[in-house]
Amino acid sequence: METAFLRNDLPNSDQPGYGGAYAYGKTEHTLRYENGEPHRGARRKPREQWLALLPNSHEGYVSWEHYQQIQQAIAENVRGSGPPGAVQGGAALLAGLLRCLRCGRKLTVLYTGNHHDVLRYVCRRGWLDSGQPRCIAFGGMSVDEVIAKEVLCVVQPAGVEAARYAAQRAQKQYDAADPQNRLVADELERRWNQALQRVQEIELRIEQHIHCQGKTTTPTREEFEDLAAKLEAVWNCPDTDTRLKKRIVRTLIHEVVVDVDPSAGEVILVIHWKGGVYTELRLPRRRRGQNSAQTSKAIIDTVRVLTRICPDEVIAGVLNRNGLLTGHGNRWTQERVTSLRSHHAIPCYDADKCEAEGWMNLTEAANTLGVSARTLRLAVERGEIEAEHPLDDGPWIFNRRAIETEAAAQFRARVRGSNRNPAIPTSEQSALGFSTT
Repeated sequence: METAFLRNDLPNSDQPGYGGAYAYGKTEHTLRYENGEPHRGARRKPREQWLALLPNSHEGYVSWEHYQQIQQAIAENVRGSGPPGAVQGGAALLAGLLRCLRCGRKLTVLYTGNHHDVLRYVCRRGWLDSGQPRCIAFGGMSVDEVIAKEVLCVVQPAGVEAARYAAQRAQKQYDAADPQNRLVADELERRWNQALQRVQEIELRIEQHIHCQGKTTTPTREEFEDLAAKLEAVWNCPDTDTRLKKRIVRTLIHEVVVDVDPSAGEVILVIHWKGGVYTELRLPRRRRGQNSAQTSKAIIDTVRVLTRICPDEVIAGVLNRNGLLTGHGNRWTQERVTSLRSHHAIPCYDADKCEAEGWMNLTEAANTLGVSARTLRLAVERGEIEAEHPLDDGPWIFNRRAIETEAAAQFRARVRGSNRNPAIPTSEQSALGFSTT
């Protein structure tokens, strides 16, 4: 019943009558003029401007406390510049929590790439709303990863113990304050009273939960610490719902203020935790060609070998022919190979350097030895000649030093000595006379 009412009244969801309260003076009439003609209207006033609000004046669909919780949940689920909004199913862990240090607006989420799996955080509300220049933008996967590590660190048993220590220290600061210094003592007393009030609110919520759900067993300190220790395993489990992770993050973090330092190539994160504590982090900004979904080390090592004799375009074809994909599951192109090399500082193919260092493919090595390519390949497979073959369906890579050894000379002599003179057809040779019909 209550869900239906709330859905029907979403545009004006603050209906205290459902919570057993009497309200009066929630709206006011307005008068405006357009082109000299009056237009009358009405607007909903904020609750603090209502003329009367009397909770528990009649029996409501829900209790007044429950109604207040529903209103708070609705306010937090609204997307905008204030609350982070309702948890969505996207991969962005920090959606709704990032605020731009330069303009104060919330950052939006973009998914790019062929499979829309490349996450970026962008501050573009000023550009969308009023044509202002865009502020900042950066890759989101590395930021999500570092925030996740901070969250897991905070909820570990050591982090829980540190929070308990901070609460005890607040009381000790008040006890140690000089009573004659009234300004300091009053401020410490105010903070202490706020903490005590927060404790009372939590205890009241626990009592209400027990009253609604029945008596439950309170977990011991050891059980709670064990749960915190196991959170990392739950977090990293591939079956864990992303929305659960987002709820955990929003329980601990109020918001994250971000900026980009172009000179240092860093993303600056200031995490504002619930309770007023903040943490500043700096992480390297993702460079062009660096993907958060990393390409496997085996492919990187393969590219490093292939660049000795192959340009990027040929390398892309070889990788595709062997069914290898990028870290994001895409086919290789010349540009992607170039970006991969640039990020991992792999030199590009250079014909002069290749010749100077003595690198060659199977055909070139066979011509140098004066044998057929098939004969040389069989020798390599028997271990007589040294060569590299990084991919099954790819080129063999030789170095001049490997075919100038004594073992290579003996192999060449043996092959040449075993060759017999081929049969040469003569006019005296009779034809078989196969029929062509």
